[in-house]
Amino acid sequence: MPLFRPAHLTGTAWRTAGRGMLAKALSEFAYEELLTPRPAGGGEYRVLLESGTEYRFGARRTAYGSWRIDPASVRRDGAEADDPLTFLLDARTTLGIGDDTAGHLVRELSATLTADTRLLADTPTAAQLAEYDYADLEGRQTGHPWIVPNKGRIGFSATDADRWAPEAARPTSLPWIAVHRDLAEYRGVPGLDAERLYREELTPRTREVFDTAVRDRGGRPEDYLWLPVHPWQWAETLLPLFAAEIAADRIIPLPEDPDLRLPQQSVRTFLNVSHRHRRTVKLPLSVLNTLVWRGLPTERTLAAPAVTSWMLSLRGRDPFLSEECRVILLGETASVTVRHPVLEAIPAVPYQYRELLGAIWREPVAAHLEPGERARTLAALLHTDGAGRSFTAELVERSKLSPADWLRALFHALMPPLLHFLYRYGVVFSPHGENAIVVFDEYDVPARLAVKDFVDDVNVSAEPVPELEAMPEDVAGILLREPPRFLTQFIHSGLFVGVFRYLAPLLEEQLALPEEEFWRLLREEITAHHDRFPELADRFATFDLLTPRIERLCLNRNRLLLDGYGDRPERPHAAVHGTVANPLHTPAVVAPRTRIPSGTSMSVEARRVKEL
Repeated sequence: MPLFRPAHLTGTAWRTAGRGMLAKALSEFAYEELLTPRPAGGGEYRVLLESGTEYRFGARRTAYGSWRIDPASVRRDGAEADDPLTFLLDARTTLGIGDDTAGHLVRELSATLTADTRLLADTPTAAQLAEYDYADLEGRQTGHPWIVPNKGRIGFSATDADRWAPEAARPTSLPWIAVHRDLAEYRGVPGLDAERLYREELTPRTREVFDTAVRDRGGRPEDYLWLPVHPWQWAETLLPLFAAEIAADRIIPLPEDPDLRLPQQSVRTFLNVSHRHRRTVKLPLSVLNTLVWRGLPTERTLAAPAVTSWMLSLRGRDPFLSEECRVILLGETASVTVRHPVLEAIPAVPYQYRELLGAIWREPVAAHLEPGERARTLAALLHTDGAGRSFTAELVERSKLSPADWLRALFHALMPPLLHFLYRYGVVFSPHGENAIVVFDEYDVPARLAVKDFVDDVNVSAEPVPELEAMPEDVAGILLREPPRFLTQFIHSGLFVGVFRYLAPLLEEQLALPEEEFWRLLREEITAHHDRFPELADRFATFDLLTPRIERLCLNRNRLLLDGYGDRPERPHAAVHGTVANPLHTPAVVAPRTRIPSGTSMSVEARRVKEL
C-alpha cells in the first residue's frame, strides 16, 4: 500500500500557512501579555526574546489592547520569517512553557498548519462563498480566530483528518449501535419519545434492518435504544473501553443509515445534507481540540432536552423575543446517554472518561428559515478569501447598504435578544462565532439571530433573579451559576473580544469604516435597548456591559501555562490575566439620525435602497 501524503502539503503552502500562524501567535501572545512588543519606530515593533533572537513586525493597536500584525512584515533577526515552530523554540523560555507542553504544542501547531494548507489549496472567492449553503460554508472556515493551535485535534492521524475534518468537506454515512436500556438512557422534549424520534430520523426500511440486527444477536428490539456513533470513536475508544458490553451483546453494532452528513467546525457535529430539515447530530469524540476533549458530558447530555424546553418556554412567553426579535433557538430536542459502568464509578477520573458515548439531536437551522432567508455562522464574517477579499465586504456590497447601515443591521439582529435574555432572565449564552448564527434576508442584510449549544454554553445568574425562581429542578441542577460580573464576560469574551475585535479592524481596512465608529454603533445598540426597557434599569447596573475595564480572558495562556496537556477531573476554564480597557465605556458624539424601531427588519431599508 502506498504511503499517504496529502496533495495540498507543499512547500509554498506550508510557508504561506506558517507566515499567517506566526503573525497570529505574535498578535495573540502579545494580547495575552505573554510577550511585550516595544516600539521600534516607523510603525514597527520589536520583541527581544531571552534566547537573544529578535522579531520585528509592522502592527497597529486595536480595541481591548489587541495587536493587528501584517504577516508579510514579520522579520526574525532581520530576515523574512514564516516558521512558527522555529518561533516556539526561540520563545519558549520567554513564554515560560515547559518542555513537555512545548512537545505537545509542536504536534498541535503542525496539525493546524497541515489543515491550513488544505484550506489554501481550494479557496473559493468571497462572491462564490456568498452562494454557499450553511453546511457547506462551515467547511471553508479557518477555525478559532483567537487560539493559535486551533485545529490540533490530538488523536486524529493524517488519514483521519483527511476523512473527518470539516475542511475535508466529505459527506459521510454514520453507523449506528443498539445499546441495552440498562446501560442507555433516553431523554426528549415533551411529545418526542424515542420511537417518534426514530420514525422522523430513519426510514421504515432502516428501522427494520436495525430490528433484525438486534434479533440476530438474540436480543429483543424493544430492550434497546439506537444512536449513531462516529466511526473514529468506535474504533479508537468504544471498542477498547466497552469491549465487555460488546461481548455480552449489550452494545450491538448496526449498519449505516443512508443519509449523508457533513462534519461542522466543532468536528463532532454532523449536519444532514441528504435531508437538510432532519436533525443535526452531535457525537462524542475523544479528540483534544482547542482547550478540551470533545466528548459529551453524561449529566449534561441527559439534561439537554430539559434545558431546551425551559429555554423555549422563556422565549414563548416573551413577545419581545418571539415576535419582535424572532430569535431562533436551535433546541437540543433528544439525547441518548451511555455511562461506562466502571470508569464513571471512579470519583476523580479524568473528565474525558465521563464523556465517551452518547448522542444529542439538535434542530437544524434550515427548518426555521423563511423563504429568501440564508443562515451563516458569525465566524464566517471574519473570513477572507485567497485574493484578500473579506466575506463581510462581499455581503455589504450585495446588500446595497452603506457599511454603517449594514453594521447597524448586524448589531440590531444580534444584540436585543442576547441583552434581553441577560437583563430580563439572568440567562446568558456563549455567543461565539460558532454558536451564534446570523440569519440574512434575501438582500444579504442581517435580519435575526439563531443560537445553538444550550446545555454546554448557557449559564445563569448566581445572584437571585425572580424570573429564575420557576426554573425546573433538573435544569437548575445542571446549568452553571455565575456572579453577574462574570456572567457578562460570556458576551464580552465570546462575542465582543472573540469576534468583534477581529471584525472591527477588518471593516476599517476593507470598507473604510473607522473602528471607533464600529464600537460607537455597538454601544448605541446597547443603550437603545436600555431606553426600550427602563423598568430593567437595576439589571443594567447589575449586568453592566459598559464598565471602564473588563478582565482579560486568555485562551492561549490556559494551554501554555495553566492546564497544558495533562488530565484533570473537570474541564478547564479560560485563564484571567489583568484587565483591558472596554471600548464600549465612553460614548462618542452621536450624529442625529433616524433610529430603526425595534423589531423592524432592515430588509425594508435595503429594499428601499434597491428601489431607488
